[in-house]
Amino acid sequence: MAAKLRKGDKVIVLAGKDKGKEGVIASVDPKAGKAVVDGVNTAIRHTRQTQTDQGGRLPKALPIQLSNIALLDGNGKATRVGFREEDGKKVRFAKTTGETV
Repeated sequence: MAAKLRKGDKVIVLAGKDKGKEGVIASVDPKAGKAVVDGVNTAIRHTRQTQTDQGGRLPKALPIQLSNIALLDGNGKATRVGFREEDGKKVRFAKTTGETV
């Protein structure tokens, strides 16, 4: 099955403590149904100092359920994603505006 949300997509959070925040998808794990979104669902991780890294308390983005995020359309609103065929290729499109993603 084709992925509705992919790395690099601009999304908005629909539910949870970060509801309403926007960010860009850094990575997607389709098997677990989760994605890491920059600046959303962050936690403080304590890391040990190394020769190359300062260490300390560093914020880290944790995965969020795919069902709790939605793609942003051209108007900056949440939209669902559909598929259609254009010039023999399967492309994603925003359901609200109809424009290809």
